[in-house]
Amino acid sequence: MSTQYRIADLPAAERPRERLRQQGAQSLSTAELLAVLLRTGVPGESAVRLGERLLGHFGGLAGLQRADFAEVQSQHGLGEAKAATLKAAIELGRRLAVQEPGERPAISGPADAAALVQYEMAGLEQEHLRAILLDTRNKVIAIEEVSQGTLNSAQVRIAELFKAAIRRNAAALILVHNHPSGDPTPSADDIALTRQVREAGRLLEIEVLDHLIIGQGRYVSLKEQKLAFG
Repeated sequence: MSTQYRIADLPAAERPRERLRQQGAQSLSTAELLAVLLRTGVPGESAVRLGERLLGHFGGLAGLQRADFAEVQSQHGLGEAKAATLKAAIELGRRLAVQEPGERPAISGPADAAALVQYEMAGLEQEHLRAILLDTRNKVIAIEEVSQGTLNSAQVRIAELFKAAIRRNAAALILVHNHPSGDPTPSADDIALTRQVREAGRLLEIEVLDHLIIGQGRYVSLKEQKLAFG
């Protein structure tokens, strides 16, 4: 008879659920966190191995986030209930990452800005350009969507980019967009767009502090790289 591999069948010290309780969720690998959600594996494959297979198939957690429900459900060992559990958990993480805190965060550097958007934007299938609007103390006023699709300086309407900043009386802004390929290396168009936006900002007296490009698990700050800033 075939056996369904369960977390409970593992030695106590190796059970992800036990380690989560004793050491905290941060001590678990991504595959082990998925195993806690999946609960059981399939014949010949533990829940942890199933989690590893899913991550390999979808190209990591961001790929699993991007995949539609039917594709996740079709994977061997899942089905509707487990696919729904995974999708719900990922969506909860996304909402936690983008929810507005009671106290508006202040941006002191690129890492602060990236932390606001990286979880969600790393999983987007198209390029999205957003503007993080800041007040005179660099506290976040809002994050505004500017455009969607492949970006270059000819396609982005600079007036539209600054419209929300003017309406909300922003003192400064940070541009941020994602590269769906996962590689955040700036392109020539990214650099040209940044220069154009900075020049418009000077005329409007709205400082453009940085332009971040979000990739898979990392980001690039054009200001730190001294690209279009100097």
